[in-house]
Amino acid sequence: MNTLAMLGGAHIHTPGFVKRLNAREGVTVKSVWDHDADRAQARAEALGASVVAKPEDVCGDEEIEAVVICSETNRHEDLVLAAAAAGKHMFVEKPLGVGARDSFRMAAAIEKAGVLFQTGYFMRGSPVHQFLKNRIEDGVFGEISRVRHANCHAGSLKGWFDTQWRWMADPSQAGCGAYGDLGTHSLDILMWWLGDVEAVCASVHTLTNRYPDCDEFGEALIRFKSGVLATLAAGWVDAACPVKTIVSGTEGHAYVANKNLYFQSSKLENADGAEPWTELPDALPHAFELWLDAVAGKPDVPLVSAHEAAARSAVMEAIYRAAEKQTWVAPEQP
Repeated sequence: MNTLAMLGGAHIHTPGFVKRLNAREGVTVKSVWDHDADRAQARAEALGASVVAKPEDVCGDEEIEAVVICSETNRHEDLVLAAAAAGKHMFVEKPLGVGARDSFRMAAAIEKAGVLFQTGYFMRGSPVHQFLKNRIEDGVFGEISRVRHANCHAGSLKGWFDTQWRWMADPSQAGCGAYGDLGTHSLDILMWWLGDVEAVCASVHTLTNRYPDCDEFGEALIRFKSGVLATLAAGWVDAACPVKTIVSGTEGHAYVANKNLYFQSSKLENADGAEPWTELPDALPHAFELWLDAVAGKPDVPLVSAHEAAARSAVMEAIYRAAEKQTWVAPEQP
């Protein structure tokens, strides 16, 4: 039996994590802390746990092996550093931090503590994303010149952040607006496929102004150290997002339209791109389930490293700076 606790339950994905925890055999949630007393009580009741008065009550409890951190992003650093110092495994909902400096401080503390870490980059488990990563590494696209990834929904149009999730449309708490909220998933996939980023430029804007001083959509151009160029679209003002991915190289291409993958490569006889490609790996469990597997002792679970999570926060911070300055910006390094 693994004993867990929740430190902050503010994120929009928290109810989904609560359901997964309640459905998981061999897991009990002992304690919940949140600076918002009403929210702490609601999460504790949903989990059959007790409310504690301060984070130290969780971190100092030797029965608790691991913590789920779903607080506002600007509260992550204090909670992560305390959990790392106490030797607690941790799931920290994305993004890890508001920028490079806090994120790399957290990553260093996590790595020094030697605890299991995971964040919510669930898109890595997609069969299409796994397949394209493998084909990029196989070289079947030849020399890749451009890649595109988009992650958009209608959150602003539908008022998803009007009430209990309002903080997510407040960059002072969330560390970003719509572009960073959804774009961090696409950025993770692009960096997972293509490696480190050299520099970025971007344009980020509001559209409806439903959430004043919060961006709602944007585009970034990303130059990777490998020389590949990628574009990244994200936002909360899209009625639909039918074309999510494009990979283009000298020997082939791939694109995803309406959830179907089309794949062509001159290096493979049966890859003509005429019909949807269906020879795909199995989907992986959700990122949260993978972390629970690792905490339970399952070996060789594919987790996102703390350094990877921090690097994504650093690049996203650079994207916002580039949009503000209207110039190329290199992400900060640890």
